[in-house]
Parts: sequence; structure tokens; C-alpha cells
Amino acid sequence: MERIQPASGALADAYIAGCRVGELRLQCCSRCGLHQFYPRIMCASCLSDELEWVAATGRGEIISFTVVRRPISKAYEAPYVVALIQLQEGPTLMSHVVDCAPEAVAVGLPVQVAFAPWSESVTLPVFTLDSQRGNSS
Repeated sequence: MERIQPASGALADAYIAGCRVGELRLQCCSRCGLHQFYPRIMCASCLSDELEWVAATGRGEIISFTVVRRPISKAYEAPYVVALIQLQEGPTLMSHVVDCAPEAVAVGLPVQVAFAPWSESVTLPVFTLDSQRGNSS
């Protein structure tokens, strides 16, 4: 059984290509400097269309999470952690926290991006607890 695949298209392709080479990319407005995620055709702050893709640090903090104990299909092995990650650059994205017991995850913990194969052709960002940074981001 296959996992749900991300949408492809002009806006998503640069993001997906970055993930494929181990780089978390965000859009950054050349006019006001806002970093944004999810990809859009204009800046969410100043409405400029002067957006460029930049590499993010990949560092962030867990701002919310849930432990999924009953997966939506056999393609997802439970338990797993789905979390909202606030990136250092500002945007929030939803991802998985991996390589730790679900009980180790808590709001406020720092995380670092990693990348995991999602299908034969897609790699997506996941996050690991960042013990190097302790409880600060």
C-alpha cells in the first residue's frame, strides 16, 4: 500500500527537488524578507511576487504534536508522531518526529530536519530531537 503523495506542480516542484537533495527550501520575499511556507505565488506579508527559494537552517521547535496510535492505512506504521514545527525562519510546517520514543516528544523541544524516503520518487522532511540545543531554539 502506498502513502499519500504530495501534490506536484510549479509551486511545489522547487520544494520537492530540494528535499530530494537533502535541502529544506522555503520561499523568501526579496522585498520584505519574509520566509513563507507553504509555497504561494505572492508574499503573504507585502503581496510582492518577488519570491525566491532559499535553503532553511532546518532548525525549529515543536509547537504542537499528536501521537498516532491507529494509522489511516497499512502504509503507515504506528505509533508515530505528527508535529507542527516552527522553523527558525518563522514559518510553521507539519511533519513527523522520528528516531525517538513518542513519550520523548514535548512542546518546546528543539528539532533538526532530516529527510526520509516517502515513496520511490519522493523524499520528504522529517525531524529529529536536537539534543545539541537543549531546550532553547
